[in-house]
Amino acid sequence: MTTELLRLPDGRQAQYWCGGDPDGRVVFFLHGCPDTRHAAYCGDVAARRTGVRLIAVNRPGYGLSTEAASSHLSVADDVAAVADLLGVGRYGVLGMSIGGPYALACAARHPERVTAVGVVASPAEVPALDPPYHRDDLTTEQKDFFEALAELPVETGVELMRPEFEVYVETLAPGDPDDDALAGRFCAGLGPLDAEVVRRQTAAEIAAATREALVNTAGYLRDAAISFRRWDFRPGAISCPVSLWYGELDANASVRNGEWLAERIPEAALIVRPGEGHLGSLHNHWDEVLGRLE
Repeated sequence: MTTELLRLPDGRQAQYWCGGDPDGRVVFFLHGCPDTRHAAYCGDVAARRTGVRLIAVNRPGYGLSTEAASSHLSVADDVAAVADLLGVGRYGVLGMSIGGPYALACAARHPERVTAVGVVASPAEVPALDPPYHRDDLTTEQKDFFEALAELPVETGVELMRPEFEVYVETLAPGDPDDDALAGRFCAGLGPLDAEVVRRQTAAEIAAATREALVNTAGYLRDAAISFRRWDFRPGAISCPVSLWYGELDANASVRNGEWLAERIPEAALIVRPGEGHLGSLHNHWDEVLGRLE
């Protein structure tokens, strides 16, 4: 396994990790939020088994990746630029949670390069859903918030969410050098199914992932501001095979997100996992997911 920094053509820095089979077919992993390339580490063994060179790149504003006024399509261009720098021609893409739309954007933007897409537990184009929410357990106040967010300029949305998110970060205290305490606080904020998945890692691993995800708040705030508005690409334009995995019990991205995508992407297959929550939809099934991304 390696962890490296690359200099993109426009001078920005991109932080990435590469694992799995060094001679295998390439799959780029697009992480959720707030999250980083660390989310791909637990797929390393499965990637070796399935002959995949698994590459995870931190989006702008996460970890050591330079902040930028990013969009779904600009991130797709960043992935292509990283592929160029690593000497990769064609590749699959796998998006987890908020990373799913970015993975789809890669296929829409670079159809000549993307061979297959995997989307796991991701929101669809939220304003186009009926009702226009990615989850089904929202209060009236939360619904009003997401409807307003979808119509605001991105920078306005960033500033709207900043105070509450910074309070969350302060409460979590990612700068705490006590790995056990930090991991405990992080897991306490998860639902039971997701906490069970995360606790398979050591406290040191959980703490390292949390610190990298929150060392800079710009990545999360940008993601949150653009992820619940109209997309800058059309899912119907995606021509490669797309696999959609959703957990039956996922509160963060209900199954109807996957149903919406399956109706609009020509070569899409929807798989609903009984009894799974959000994180388990990927982390309990790495071999199957990577195996489909030929």
